[in-house]
Amino acid sequence: MTATPGTRPDTPAPSPPLPEPRGALSAAVVGALRGTHAVLPPARETERADAYGEDLHLALYTLYELHYRGFACVDDRVEWDPGLLRLRGDLERRFLAALRADLPPGGDVAEAMAALLVEPVMDDGNSVSHFLQDEGQLGHLREYAALRSLYHLKEADPHAWVIPRLRGRAKAAMVAVEYDEFGAGRAEDVHARLFAELMTDLGLDPAYGRYLDAGTAEALATVNLMSLLGLHRSLRGALVGHFAAVEVTSSPGSRRLARAMRRTGAGPAARRFYDEHVEADAVHEQVVRHDVVGGLLADEPRLAPDVVFGIEATGLLEDRFGRSLLAAWRAGRTAPRRPLGPPPVRPGPEGRSRDR
Repeated sequence: MTATPGTRPDTPAPSPPLPEPRGALSAAVVGALRGTHAVLPPARETERADAYGEDLHLALYTLYELHYRGFACVDDRVEWDPGLLRLRGDLERRFLAALRADLPPGGDVAEAMAALLVEPVMDDGNSVSHFLQDEGQLGHLREYAALRSLYHLKEADPHAWVIPRLRGRAKAAMVAVEYDEFGAGRAEDVHARLFAELMTDLGLDPAYGRYLDAGTAEALATVNLMSLLGLHRSLRGALVGHFAAVEVTSSPGSRRLARAMRRTGAGPAARRFYDEHVEADAVHEQVVRHDVVGGLLADEPRLAPDVVFGIEATGLLEDRFGRSLLAAWRAGRTAPRRPLGPPPVRPGPEGRSRDR
């Protein structure tokens, strides 16, 4: 099957360039989006792909991005190309099957929610936020921010897709939390914008999609999960579970990251992003727990297993991401696939230049 060629020379600047492929699947997707009449792989090829590998997740991320800002020189109409949608469905089924196989069946919502309050610990007795708070250097924070930018520059967008699929108390509470995420009516306070300012403070390029080619499979997978859950009405319960996992665990981790920013001398915008999340998400936790999750299950109790799946799938992928970061840093390696470049040199307290 061939995708419709989609080249368009007048795409607005905010759309990022297409990424460099990392295998046959992503090469087929990028080729189709470039308008080269690439033949898209059949289902049997996606069934053999590594469900957590770079090639599958770059292909899936690229297809999902058509529903966000698209890509430079790619026609917006390609978002609904039947061939690309078929391939996206094949990739999603491979990813979902692996997640379900790697997670225990069943589970209780109350137990899953309670588990979110337990501090995350990696095999070496630490977590990423603990590492960054206690011993991380500015370079580690820059790498972490670059990888997280794949989500934070579109923060809250994937979760907004669930709003029309909820009703009553769950919908009202979801909108209330998202309202805060989108700046409570103030463009300068939109969380995605605050993260872009954090990146600038850390000497990173805040352009949307700038670090996609540096993104690891583990980083891509965390973002792909929320896009997958957000785009499917049948997975609305899992999306609410994902949202709960993000909001309940955010405040303690953000507090540690704010301390890391202060300890390493990061600028005020870098500190502000995490300070904002310490306060906002502490409130959001209660709203999400009682009204978003509670309201959904009062309306649709049969979705309880999906809520648990969303919580546990989020934990599984975040653990994979955290382990990959700590393994690289403990070994003295950079975590992104590509070097980020040096941070800017700024004047020191007495006018002398210093490397941040």
